[in-house]
Amino acid sequence: MRSHPRIPGLIGLLFIPLCAWLFAEPPPGATPLSPPKPPASVAPHVPANWKAGTALAVITPPKMLWMAGYAARKKPAEGKVQELFAKALALEDESGNRLVVVTLDLIGVPQELRQDVADHVQQTYGLPPANLVLNASHTHSGPQLRTRPVTGEDLKNPKLTDAFAYTEKLKTDICTVVGQALGNLAPARLTWNKARCGFAMNRRRDYTLPPEHPNANKAPNPDGPVDHEVPALRVEAPDGTPRAVLFGYACHNTALGFYNYCGDYAGFAQQYLEEHRPGFTALFITGCGADQNPYPRRSDVVPGITDLELAMQHGRSLSNAVEVALIANPRPVGGPIRAAYEEIQLDYAKAERSPHAYPVQVIRFGSDLVLITLGSEVVVDYSLRFKKEFAGPAGVWVAGYTNDYNGYIPSLRVLKEGGYEAAAGWAESVEDRIVEAVHRLYRQVSGPREQAWDTTKDAKSTKG
Repeated sequence: MRSHPRIPGLIGLLFIPLCAWLFAEPPPGATPLSPPKPPASVAPHVPANWKAGTALAVITPPKMLWMAGYAARKKPAEGKVQELFAKALALEDESGNRLVVVTLDLIGVPQELRQDVADHVQQTYGLPPANLVLNASHTHSGPQLRTRPVTGEDLKNPKLTDAFAYTEKLKTDICTVVGQALGNLAPARLTWNKARCGFAMNRRRDYTLPPEHPNANKAPNPDGPVDHEVPALRVEAPDGTPRAVLFGYACHNTALGFYNYCGDYAGFAQQYLEEHRPGFTALFITGCGADQNPYPRRSDVVPGITDLELAMQHGRSLSNAVEVALIANPRPVGGPIRAAYEEIQLDYAKAERSPHAYPVQVIRFGSDLVLITLGSEVVVDYSLRFKKEFAGPAGVWVAGYTNDYNGYIPSLRVLKEGGYEAAAGWAESVEDRIVEAVHRLYRQVSGPREQAWDTTKDAKSTKG
């Protein structure tokens, strides 16, 4: 494993003030920092019976491509504030079962990309598709992706040809880091816990207010549902040396509105976690943040503060929460790894539209932790629901933006309310289909004792 800077070269006038802020001496009057200490485990009672390995690749485009996320963009990227990364965490339990989680500083994971990578990884490394997780941070400061080959007149359009060429290389980069992470497997101890971080707010308006109410059409909604949990999986060497953390948060990566490549708040959170830990890798996995934004956001909302400063502040807030989760009452994580994956049919309200094959994945770490991954931009209702329905001795971690990127996935409540997150045109069966699949896969990876915690096998969609 190796350390790396998240900010290799800022452009123009950003460079000097940002570096001064990042690397300044402690402020006057601060309690002096202690000298480095020998490594020590946060949970020496937990056996180091895992193997873990990490790897990364810089995936920042060498060219100034058109950027993803904001439809109103009128020009390509103009510079780079941070490198963008593909990172992989490989885990192997005592029985030899393996799992690889890949995190990407990108807008999403196109389904065709997931399929090509999963096929290659299975053929090359023998890793089943169910044991591969591809999650995107959903930064809006990364490049557009294109999986469809460019033909005909489109060959004259550099916006399309560059996006396709970038995406083709991206597949190779992802497969490479998967192989490297598997090749770096070494003895490790796994623990997990969670903390909280509060900058995410529900970005929808309050649909419970009558139309004549003065706040009826205003957002964000301070009373709207949120998921402020920050789950963190700690990976340490047998002697206690921290090696990696996989952490999550349910919120859009949209503090920024500029034309520079950047990981947004999630990129800064990873940077802060890594910068004082040599050889350490921090990986961010996005939760169900489709209807969540970081607040405040954008320049001038806070007088005298830019969008970049806000992204950095939110990144520090999130990294601080992870720091707490890494040490607070560490919970052991044991094996075996059990994983299930299924692509279910989601229908649109209009019958003439073809159904979408939607990925659902459930991964269990022994009796200690369950990771549920859902494709595309999933609203927070799903996370809150599954944490309630599967509440028990095992922790429940729910991720969106995984293995697919096909627009917004509303709950039935959001679909009936309407609004931006409901505009894709799904049928009202969307939530029931997803929930039924998650419960089905949960039962597949759980023994009789663990299934006892699934007390709502026949639950139907939230009515809200």
